Amino acid sequence: MRRLLTVLAALATLSLTNCGYNAIQSQDEQIKSSWSEVVNQYQRRADLVPNLVNSVKGFAQQEKDVLLGVTNARAKVGSIQASPETLNDPAAFNKFQQAQGELSGALSRLLVVTENYPQLKSDALFRDLMSQLEGTENRITVARNRYIKSVQDYNVTVRSFPSNLTAMMFGYKEKPNFTVENEKAISTAPKVDFNPAPAPAPAPAPSPTPAPAK
Repeated sequence: MRRLLTVLAALATLSLTNCGYNAIQSQDEQIKSSWSEVVNQYQRRADLVPNLVNSVKGFAQQEKDVLLGVTNARAKVGSIQASPETLNDPAAFNKFQQAQGELSGALSRLLVVTENYPQLKSDALFRDLMSQLEGTENRITVARNRYIKSVQDYNVTVRSFPSNLTAMMFGYKEKPNFTVENEKAISTAPKVDFNPAPAPAPAPAPSPTPAPAK
């Protein structure tokens, strides 16, 4: 009897392996890991925003609308709870993505404004914050790309035969992925040129008027 149970258990294990169960489990865990890194890097960016706004405010108080836009976008991001359950709720995932996109847009507008304030761009604290922001945006891009690849692999598995039957049996569904109108633009880290703009070249001296012929 014991031998029969052992054989049945081995056959069940082999069946689950061949039908994609183990692959689904592995890919699901990879998605959760990738998602955690995405959330961590977005949170790192959000944590930089208050100090960045205060730094700009010290030099450009008249830019109230732009500063308020960044502050509001950051508050919206903070109001959204990004948990592993978000991955199983396309509406919640889209809400998260939209909020992060709005913050990206607000930060881009802020960086455009800073170009008009040479003293701000030479401030040591601002330069340090911008360096941190650029590095964080780069890490966000890497984390997003890993998540996108993980979801693509998983979604192919749960749609392909015969693993799709296993997915249906155990309740595994396709997961939402990042979709933006311009992925290239959102994947470009913000850059600020801290070097002063070169002085315009002097206009060439006018050619001497030739003396009239006698």
